[in-house]
Amino acid sequence: MSQPTQAQLNIAALAGPSPRTMRTLRKIQSHQILSSNPSVVSGPTSRLSTARSSANAEELAQQAQLDSPVRLRHRRARSNSDAGSGERPILQTQKRSGRKTGSGFGIKRSVLETLLRDGPQNGDVEDALKELRYLVLSTRVEADGDGMSTYRVYLWLTLLDIPPLPTDEYLSLIHRGRSPAYTKIRNDTFRTLATDPLFKRRVTEASLIRLLNATAWKIHDVKAKKRPKSRLSTSRRREMELSINTPPSIAEEEPTATPSSEAITSESAIYVQGMNVLCAPFLYVARSEVEAFALFHYFITRECPGYIRGAMDGVHRGLRLVDRCLEIVEPKLAAYLFSKGMQAELYAFPSVLTLCACTPPLPEVLHLWDFLFAYGPHLNILCIVAQLIRMRDTILESPSPNKILRSFPPLDAKEIIALTVLIVRKIPDALYAELIDHAK
Repeated sequence: MSQPTQAQLNIAALAGPSPRTMRTLRKIQSHQILSSNPSVVSGPTSRLSTARSSANAEELAQQAQLDSPVRLRHRRARSNSDAGSGERPILQTQKRSGRKTGSGFGIKRSVLETLLRDGPQNGDVEDALKELRYLVLSTRVEADGDGMSTYRVYLWLTLLDIPPLPTDEYLSLIHRGRSPAYTKIRNDTFRTLATDPLFKRRVTEASLIRLLNATAWKIHDVKAKKRPKSRLSTSRRREMELSINTPPSIAEEEPTATPSSEAITSESAIYVQGMNVLCAPFLYVARSEVEAFALFHYFITRECPGYIRGAMDGVHRGLRLVDRCLEIVEPKLAAYLFSKGMQAELYAFPSVLTLCACTPPLPEVLHLWDFLFAYGPHLNILCIVAQLIRMRDTILESPSPNKILRSFPPLDAKEIIALTVLIVRKIPDALYAELIDHAK
């Protein structure tokens, strides 16, 4: 697949492309950035050893492309559940003090946090987003030993372009009581990251149930609107007959689907097993259930609707892509696994469905998600390939690799991201296009 030229991107911007088109362009452009530039992954002074010369932050920022005119957000002192009126944009020209609010005097913020809080100096959102994505790749989000960060949730909201959600909207879903998927949800929530003490200490099962149940109601309502009618009543037939004489100008005024429901169809499930693990990091990071709900609902309905549609066809496409990408990047390892009957369907299903959230430790999952949200969740497929490559020698030496692949080694986000950046450069354009679209 040929890459879009700058002229094509400019024409597309003038034509006013749809949000989905812009997301796809952004992911293709992320491929160009990652495949054509060795990126900083371990700190300001450490770079990947590659055949190509290193590109500095300014060069990489110039090549990054904007996916949509999103607004950067302030880190508020209170959580999103405290006010439903939204949050102020970060587009301000004045500079703020360099110390952290509530963190003591004289403590300097990181460049990433400063950009997220204070915004672009000249009000240029496009350049700020380019720099923001690069900073995510080149520096880790500051967090404590538990993986907690004061600004990570706002970084995710910004990178995914999620608008503020009124608290009352979430509460109205909660107050509707049990959804049709409630029993399935209760059968899963108590097992969510059950062996992770960090998660158990911060997130209660009750909050998991509320969030998943609210999401189920939200998807249920959208499905009900899109479900075709099998039989029409006499009064409905009469209405349709009368509509023949309706002026075209009136017919054109019918409301269109909201952006949050475009990817949901009548075939979508309101809940599938594994969604409990996928929503766990959102609840862990967010400062309120409203923020977590906004992130989780957006993610499953916009970024990976194929994962909850039909027989989870998006997940199965992702598993086949794991095999194909591994065959290109590490043909010897792929051939050995195939000779043992070990396709990705047998060992990588949880990793694809949950974006590796099923593999501890949780703080490393959060760092990995920072990268995925900055450059595209489709890169999770290549992150799984990177984990297999790190296990290469152990797998090749084992007569029964299925025992090794029953559980992946603990995540090391820094090493996986570094390896993924190298893998991107080896993936053909046509195959990369399939990566981008596999979850749609």
